[in-house]
Amino acid sequence: MTRLRKPHLSLARIVQMNIGFFGLQFSFGLQQSNMGPIYNYLGADEGNTLLWLAGPMTGLLVQPIIGALSDRTVTRFGRRTPYFLIGAVIASLGLLAMPYSPALWVAASLLWILDAANNITMEPYRAYVGDRLDEDQRPFGFLTQAAFTGLAQTLSYLAPSILVWWGMDADAIDANGIPHITRAAFLIGAVLSLGSILWSVLSVPELPMSEGEIAAMRSRPLSAGSTLRDIGDAIREMPVAMRRLAIAMLCQWFAMFAYWQFIVFAIARTLFGSGDAASVRAATLVNGQVGAFYNFVAFLAAFAMVPLAKRYGARGVHAVSVTASGAAMLAIPHIADQTTLFVAMIGIGLGWASLMGCPYIMLANAIPPERTGVYMGIFNMFIVIPMMIETVVMYLAYHPVLGGDPRHVLMLAGVLMLCAAVATILVGTTRRADAAGEGA
Repeated sequence: MTRLRKPHLSLARIVQMNIGFFGLQFSFGLQQSNMGPIYNYLGADEGNTLLWLAGPMTGLLVQPIIGALSDRTVTRFGRRTPYFLIGAVIASLGLLAMPYSPALWVAASLLWILDAANNITMEPYRAYVGDRLDEDQRPFGFLTQAAFTGLAQTLSYLAPSILVWWGMDADAIDANGIPHITRAAFLIGAVLSLGSILWSVLSVPELPMSEGEIAAMRSRPLSAGSTLRDIGDAIREMPVAMRRLAIAMLCQWFAMFAYWQFIVFAIARTLFGSGDAASVRAATLVNGQVGAFYNFVAFLAAFAMVPLAKRYGARGVHAVSVTASGAAMLAIPHIADQTTLFVAMIGIGLGWASLMGCPYIMLANAIPPERTGVYMGIFNMFIVIPMMIETVVMYLAYHPVLGGDPRHVLMLAGVLMLCAAVATILVGTTRRADAAGEGA
């Protein structure tokens, strides 16, 4: 079937449609930089990675289902928009509640709710960009999302330090040991999460569906059974290029999740010589600053990657970027001063920019457009399954194999990032037409 060319959007409009990703990623940035310390303040052992299962588990369960539902949802607001808005409202409420957690079980439960809400928003948002843009504009569309990821997480990581610079007491804590600056940062995140998504969907609404598309959707009533069948069919007919990305995704997301979990505790030991509560609080502020820097690098790098991905292909750009990230992770455990730590963060930023953009360019050009939602959801399984594996492996291996030293975890992550670079090179360049032919 011949597809109609989609309206060509100006660069300003593409930026506008991705502003909602800023709020979504500000929320994720707050989790990445603060959940380990919050758990620690409430009495958790730093090696108890099972507390991080919320993200991968909700991603595994929610995103494929929401992606499949959004492919076949017909409302006057569009296919994807209801999902972003529902997810954004729940996420904002979760962000408001998180820093008031009185006990470890409350914080862990709220993380499940918060991650489920973010996952309800995430894949329909990515599918919305794929729906709205033609193939030649997708590199800019997805790498703009990567840029907003970098910018949002720059500010989310830096928020506690900014609040201290504005006069808040870094050592002021509540009865549960949670700093007041953490509460303020999460309040800001709650406002941004909902406000930015509203801005995008009202400014650049979804394209209206044709009568034929609506009739085709209504000919197969939406139900739990049809949704599960859609997911099963999509997995069986998965394009070759998508299958080949699985190993690279396994290595890079295992590594990145381990980095987020243990970077604060590694900095506490390398810069402050201890893993006690005072060192963790100090390391959390340092991680906020260096994390903000690597996310700002990602913000700039994402735009630079647009012409590079068009000229050399997303695969080559991604392989180089994750190599830089792996080298940085190997170096960080040996860095004992904050200035040099900023240098290493350049590599982390390059890898992070590419993780949030290049794999989606490779994916979007290989999947059938009418199934973008379900395939974006399934692709998220390539992210969350490695996270689940990492969570269990670290829980079992942290003390007996890695000596209870977070610096050893970062070195393992660096090796896996280098493996991801090799696996990316081996993916090949299968395009949609080829993939469809091989999958038929």
